[in-house]
Amino acid sequence: MPRSNLPRLSFIGFGEAGQALAQGLREAGLENIAAWDILFTSADGEALRAAAARLGVRQAAGADDAVAGSDIVISAVTAAQSLAAARAVKDGLGGQFFLDINSVSPGRKRQTADMLGAAARYVDVAVMAPVHPARHRTPLLMAGAHAQAALPLLAALGMNAAIAGPEIGAAAAIKMVRSVMIKGMEALTAECFVAAARAGVEDAVIASLAKSFPTLDWNAIIAYNLERMTSHGERRAAEMEEVADTLRELGLEPHMASATVKRQREMGHIGREDTIRAAVGDGRSALLAIISARLRARAQH
Repeated sequence: MPRSNLPRLSFIGFGEAGQALAQGLREAGLENIAAWDILFTSADGEALRAAAARLGVRQAAGADDAVAGSDIVISAVTAAQSLAAARAVKDGLGGQFFLDINSVSPGRKRQTADMLGAAARYVDVAVMAPVHPARHRTPLLMAGAHAQAALPLLAALGMNAAIAGPEIGAAAAIKMVRSVMIKGMEALTAECFVAAARAGVEDAVIASLAKSFPTLDWNAIIAYNLERMTSHGERRAAEMEEVADTLRELGLEPHMASATVKRQREMGHIGREDTIRAAVGDGRSALLAIISARLRARAQH
């Protein structure tokens, strides 16, 4: 598709996901990108404004300004704000594709679609891998009545999307149920290996797990999972609350998901500390030692 015919795109929410997608799309040749984030007007939004300027993304004056004239709106806010963000742009919409990439339950996706009604062509989108390093080529699953129509537009932008089903919530259900395992394994990693480090049996536990699961690189898994939790634990905890809601919607009590919320949030809190961030590149044992010490200190308060 000639660059002049590429769709015009706007982001509602310009955090990590929005910035990664925008960077990839700009490098792929998309010129007309706008963004709005509620932090743009606050002192806390300096980094977001700088990112928009660096990427050549127009900083909108408000939600309505961001979506005006766009062909595709991508909602990439926090899980807790997904419905409020859609409500904030509703009056400015005029039938655009509204790609809801937020990690929320199928019920929340359906609620958002119902709220928007005919104002937009709503598409339930699940981001199925970290947005770095693939950026706009990160695998996406899409669902809903308008998903098929949106597919060629995304393909023209070099995006990697597939159809999960015709019903809103189908993509979200896959993402949410998968997260029981993915984010749960992260939480288990922290709990298992902090305990192993305190007991002085870290290497022995790794060796035992390697015998049970010989195809897995446990050293890499431990380091990766700890980094994800300390860097993104608070956001992942919010997503796991949506996972818990998903399980309740399915009539299943979320015992494991609820526990994962607590461990992810705890790891996210200690991940704010400079000592944790500095230790991320120092190897598994060094990071575990600092995490263990910080968890012990938190338990004593």
